[in-house]
Amino acid sequence: MSTIRGARERARVEVTAAIKDEARKQLAAEGAAKLSLRAVARELGMVSSALYRYFPSRDDLLTALIVEAYDAVGEAAETARAEAGAPAGAISPAARWTAVSCAVREWALGHPHEYALIYGSPVPGYAAPQDTVGPASRVGQVLISVVRDAHLAGGLALPPVDPALRPEAARMAADLAPDLPPAVVAALVSAWAQLFGLISFELFGQFNRVVEAREQLFRHAVHELGHSVGLLDGRTSAAADAARA
Repeated sequence: MSTIRGARERARVEVTAAIKDEARKQLAAEGAAKLSLRAVARELGMVSSALYRYFPSRDDLLTALIVEAYDAVGEAAETARAEAGAPAGAISPAARWTAVSCAVREWALGHPHEYALIYGSPVPGYAAPQDTVGPASRVGQVLISVVRDAHLAGGLALPPVDPALRPEAARMAADLAPDLPPAVVAALVSAWAQLFGLISFELFGQFNRVVEAREQLFRHAVHELGHSVGLLDGRTSAAADAARA
């Protein structure tokens, strides 16, 4: 009985993977808004009623693809952080921030349709469920961890914050990173948005006929974003102490 059950489970895994692979092909060809379970079933030689046993609706299939995409880019960021941090202290926090950012960009360039699914235009009629929240936060958590490590090591300069933003900065800090100063968290949220803005501009064509040396521009820009959140690179500890004062 266990052998039969194991074979069925393997078959289900294989069919599920085939469904998602075909769905990704449709994303590339037609975009997420036109994803159709019937079309996926037709391409796989399945009746649509059989496919519904794997994904009851288009939204369920979209959610599976979205979660996998978030997990993939999150894994790329986590791997870059781990590699850049070994051995400990080998490179500066600012360089580690740049390594993570570049890994996210490289993933996006290698998976443009998956990137568009999670960071492009919202899919009409689709509301992301709670299941997507954890995977969606993985890149942000990596960036926070880089800044947190610098803060614990005394290598973080407090960025300026507009007095009008201070209440919102305190709220965001309480929600996202209570162990970091509110001014840093506000700068982090801004840098996170700008990071994906840079990637989206490159991926969606806004840099065409404007920027040719795109990798060089990206590295420079994210290095400056690291400084904007207070990461030190070639600055003295005295400068950090002065910024905290």
